[in-house]
Amino acid sequence: MAVIDWKIFLLPYEQAVDEIKVKFKSIRTELRTKNEYSPIEFITGRVKQISSIIEKANKFDIPISRIVEEMEDIAGIRIMCQFVDDIHKVVDIIRNRKDMQIMYEKNYIKDKKPSGYRSYHIIVKYGVETAYGHKDILAEFQIRTLAMNFWATVEHSLNYKYMHQIPDIIKTELINAADAAFKLDELMLLIKDEIIDSQKYFEEKSSAVTDITDDINFLSNENITEANRINMKLNKALEDGNINEILSLRESSKKLVSKKLK
Repeated sequence: MAVIDWKIFLLPYEQAVDEIKVKFKSIRTELRTKNEYSPIEFITGRVKQISSIIEKANKFDIPISRIVEEMEDIAGIRIMCQFVDDIHKVVDIIRNRKDMQIMYEKNYIKDKKPSGYRSYHIIVKYGVETAYGHKDILAEFQIRTLAMNFWATVEHSLNYKYMHQIPDIIKTELINAADAAFKLDELMLLIKDEIIDSQKYFEEKSSAVTDITDDINFLSNENITEANRINMKLNKALEDGNINEILSLRESSKKLVSKKLK
């Protein structure tokens, strides 16, 4: 077997994971900054452990010299979504990107695995610029809901505990749990609009309160009486849970700050 300097070998994969995470987090941030709904709830990424790479190479009879070409999940990106239909929106985002090439897709949501596993996988070719020039690597996207991710995490832990020989009784319970998780996803989809509206309400309220407190801090150095008056109104609006009053107060505080800055 060829000898590999694993630390050097994995550097491009680590770079790819870091870059892709930043890019997709930026998409999420941009959409939310524009007050648009983001199908991306959060992103995680990892580079496969050396022991796992070697185990998989042995299991599938992959020569070490062919790992780059044949092992597709050394770089792994996981994108979590709130709702099932968000998954397809994320898939479209990936399909439309110019900085990666889709090699193939696996829809384990439409065709779940016998274990009950559901997720949408996309294998891409992604280029990184290293100290020694351009290098193309394979990376795997896993796009799933929060419920699917919870189930997959539990199943993964049990596979390690039982060395991929999970007892039949537990396998049956896992399949039942996977179906229950998917049923939850389907039920949540029915009230998606209500959930999104409530989240927008919370985000708008949180943003307004942050703006007002910033204005209060500024005004406290200019007019402490005015700052205290706004602070009292804010506390009262928060106590009453009056979002309209909070939004109106933000307008007032912004106008006062604007006058002071002239």
